[in-house]
Amino acid sequence: ALATVRWTSGFDFPDVERDYEFVALRGDGEYPFNQGRIVSSRGLDIAAAEYDEHFEESHVEHSTALHAHIKARGAYLTGPLARYALNAASLSPIAREAARDAGLGPVCANPFRSIIVRAVEVLYACDEALRIIDDYEEPERPAVEIEPRAGTGYAATEAPRGMLYHRYRLNADGKIADARIVPPTSQNQPSIEEDLKIFVTAWLDLPDDALRHRCEQTIRNHDPCISCATHFLRLDVDRGG
Repeated sequence: ALATVRWTSGFDFPDVERDYEFVALRGDGEYPFNQGRIVSSRGLDIAAAEYDEHFEESHVEHSTALHAHIKARGAYLTGPLARYALNAASLSPIAREAARDAGLGPVCANPFRSIIVRAVEVLYACDEALRIIDDYEEPERPAVEIEPRAGTGYAATEAPRGMLYHRYRLNADGKIADARIVPPTSQNQPSIEEDLKIFVTAWLDLPDDALRHRCEQTIRNHDPCISCATHFLRLDVDRGG
């Protein structure tokens, strides 16, 4: 894992930066995976149960995917850049040192360099797994008995590509009566599209094939679900001549 951080840091990256509002979980002194409050680089700090009060999804004419926004503020970004910007101090010592050696400062706003942050997170995950194994103690019982009852549950976790929000409403039998899931791809979609608009304008001097490749990189920087199933991009270029 440490070698992977060093390897990715040696790639050639476009010299670009974006002014994202980063959104991620922040745990109690730990790098976030499964729990924490929802925080942003511009002052948001809420519990998962407050998500619907501050975030909204909407349909847009040009896409079948829902687009998420912070109410009255606009697009935001989840994922490795956001987790790192908001929680770098909570990385393990070996991961923090690897990040510094890879040339990362306290914040990375270049989406092309997100692969370095992902590698740092893999290193942290390996280090954390070893810690959990060393500290493991067998519990008294393997599960906790529960009695079904009506209620609503909220949670947010971190997937590799970004924050994932869940809300479930249960009836008196404990069956799901209503559910809402907001995956990181729909949350990042507006920022991905804005990346394309900004970067394409700066790269119009590239040949068509090189421009297409750079656009594909721009999308895959954020590891959206669509990139797993779509391995090419059709790009129609009109240079006005």
